[in-house]
Amino acid sequence: MSDRPVTTPPFRVAALQMVSTPERERNLHDAERLIAQASEQGAQLVLLPEYFCFMGHKDSDKLAVRETYGDGPIQRFLADSARRHGVWVIGGTLPLAVTAPAPDATRVLNSTLVFDPSGAQIQRYDKIHLFNFEKGAESFDEARTIAPGGEVRTFEAPFGRVGLSVCYDLRFPELYRRMGDCALIVVPSAFTYTTGRAHWEMLLRARAVENQCYVLAAAQGGSHENGRRTWGHSMLIDPWGEIVAVLEEGPGVVAGEIDRARIEEVRRSLPAWRHRVLA
Repeated sequence: MSDRPVTTPPFRVAALQMVSTPERERNLHDAERLIAQASEQGAQLVLLPEYFCFMGHKDSDKLAVRETYGDGPIQRFLADSARRHGVWVIGGTLPLAVTAPAPDATRVLNSTLVFDPSGAQIQRYDKIHLFNFEKGAESFDEARTIAPGGEVRTFEAPFGRVGLSVCYDLRFPELYRRMGDCALIVVPSAFTYTTGRAHWEMLLRARAVENQCYVLAAAQGGSHENGRRTWGHSMLIDPWGEIVAVLEEGPGVVAGEIDRARIEEVRRSLPAWRHRVLA
């Protein structure tokens, strides 16, 4: 990153926190309101949470709203929102149909799509690590209805490289090392209340410190109509691991700036990124 000028102006980003429902259209309406709010606050890049468009009463409900990659009401909404507000939109996750290596009618891909300010879709990431958790009455096994992705994905924004990850990926630091030299890592999530209270903040701050870059996390945050409770605490963290902004619970916007000079300052004073030995 040292070959980039530190005079690059700060770039304002926002994470949107939601409490999504089993009604797709209501979720899209809520997401549009929050995107507009973030844009009015000067955000140039907006990150939506995992499952922003739909959280059903049971895991298999997502099959009914899955879309074929390239078209569908959720994908059109994301493209239209990016174009209308003139911002980068990272679309949390949405369910895409599994078509390769063979069609799978029982599972979807939990996918992040990235749209530039013109509304063009420029990157896609399919969640690699699938959540599995059993504790008391809580039971989750994403592999029952989600097929894993297999490719690490990044894209180039005006301020530098952005690494894409989703929720449970946060527990696997090797994924982030494979992204290379990022200025920002994004983590759209729907952490449970139990796991979030225990580990959310420490994992986010660890990823920022390890990679000496910003981390932007957009979360589901509250009690959902399907009975699930999510942790929230959407936040922006700087390369030193300091929390720039956070929203504990409920719908809203968390915003702050990506400052390249801050990245350079941290990497000069503690050159851990340059001291890497093992790939």
